[in-house]
Parts: sequence; structure tokens; C-alpha cells
Amino acid sequence: MIAYLSLFQLKPQVTEEKLEQMMAQTRVTLLRIPEVLTIKTGKRVNPSDPYPWFVYLEVESMDKLAICQDDPHYFKFREEVLKPNISEQESTAFEMEPRKDVKYS
Repeated sequence: MIAYLSLFQLKPQVTEEKLEQMMAQTRVTLLRIPEVLTIKTGKRVNPSDPYPWFVYLEVESMDKLAICQDDPHYFKFREEVLKPNISEQESTAFEMEPRKDVKYS
């Protein structure tokens, strides 16, 4: 099982209301992708934390993550949510099953 976490810096024009809209749109759009098992998105609680927004996805494998990222709904998410509102992104994937060799993920 793969957890894919993305942390985002927002462009200056993104308001609190816009961020709420982005979070809702992200959930609606990415849940349409069959490979996505779980999606979570949230905003920071502590204003001094470096990233104000995150998106977390769970998929079965790295192959399923690649399929997810090639899905038209994922392209829509990138074009409509990320591209106009994000200035910087950090993403990483984690294997969540204990004792599983990550090369088989």
C-alpha cells in the first residue's frame, strides 16, 4: 500500500475561501479515479508551518500511482486546482506495509 503525500505553497492571491474551494474540488475530482483508495486534504493549523496545504492519496502500488497520475481526472486536478494556485510543491511516496521490501511496491 502506497501513501502519496504532497505539500503545497500557495500563490499570494489564494484566499482562505479559495483554499476551501480547492480542497472540495480536489476531493470531488480525485475520488473519480478508480485507483485512488483514500484521499485526504487539509490546511495548516499553525501559521508558522512552511506548507499551508496538503493532499494525501492512498493507492495499492507504485504502478497504480502512475496510472492515477495519467488519469484525465488527475490532469483536470493539475490544470484547474494546482496550476493557477500553487507556487511550490513537495511530493513523496511511502510504503505503508511493515516488512515489505519497497522495491516490490
